[in-house]
Order: sequence, then structure tokens, then C-alpha cells
Amino acid sequence: MDHGALLYRRFLDGEEQAFDELLQMFREPLTLFLCRYVGDYHTAEDLSIDAFTWLLVHPRHYNFKTPFKTYLFMIGRSRALDFCKHRAKITFTDLEEVQATDPDTPETLLVKDERMQILYRAIASLPAEQAAVIHLVYFEDQSYEQVARVLHKSKKQIDNLLYRAKKELREMLGEEGRTLL
Repeated sequence: MDHGALLYRRFLDGEEQAFDELLQMFREPLTLFLCRYVGDYHTAEDLSIDAFTWLLVHPRHYNFKTPFKTYLFMIGRSRALDFCKHRAKITFTDLEEVQATDPDTPETLLVKDERMQILYRAIASLPAEQAAVIHLVYFEDQSYEQVARVLHKSKKQIDNLLYRAKKELREMLGEEGRTLL
């Protein structure tokens, strides 16, 4: 059982502090992921809080067969897609813009690594599904199976999306891209 699932189990057993730890652990990664769907960091924060609220309201829906992070991201993605459906348009934003709104990230203090800026811009220029796969696999350390569940795709589709995304990034970044990927 992964650490998130253990914390959720402790919460279900009555330890309220465990939910605070879950919130601390997954709020920011979930918010950044959702921001790729809604294009606004503050809206993504609201949707992230909504996903955690859903966990509080429906405590027994999680079956512990899926990693907790994957389950939480599935809930968040569902909330984001509902939001976008009502807004009738899905937009994505640069990852560096999202991170720049959080005063705790190193990017807001001073962007030290220019290569990462170039990579973020290149990822943002990818098609939406490819950018989401790159984000989940490389920034959230999700397995192909977990990403497939979050995006409602097969493992092979995730593999293909990731292959095409990496190929496009290498072409965009040239020789420098080979060292980044």
C-alpha cells in the first residue's frame, strides 16, 4: 500500500491529522495538474479543494486497489473536465506561469535554470494530451498504468503519446533536447 493510501486509511480510522498530511502532500501537485486543464491557477486551486472535499464527503468510495495519488488525480481530472464543459473551452497555460504564482517555488525567487524554462515552453507548445502525459509521467512520477487511468486511455495509448511527445520535444529543442529528455 502506498503512503497516500496508508494516510487515507489512518484518516478513515479516525485520525484527522492524516487527512491534513494528505492535503499537504498532494494539494500542490494536483493543483498544477488541474491548471493544465483549466488554464488558471486559482480555478485549479478551487478544483483541487473540491477533489479533497469529495474525499471527505465520500470516504468509503476508495477501494485501495488503485494508488491513492492516481485516484485523487482521477477525481481532480473529472472536476476539471466538468468545469471546462460548463465553460465550453479547455485551455492550457505555461507551466512556468503556474509555478510563478506560488511564492514558495524557486521559480518565483529567481529562475536559475534557463534550460528548464526552454523545456517548459516546449512542453506547453505540445498538443494537450501529450503535455498532460509528459506532466504526469515526468513531473508527478506516475506510472503508465496510473496515467492511463487518469486520462481514461490504454497503457499503449499512453506509451504512444509519450513517444510522440518526446520526439516532438527533441525536434523542437535540437541537440540540447537530447540531454534534457
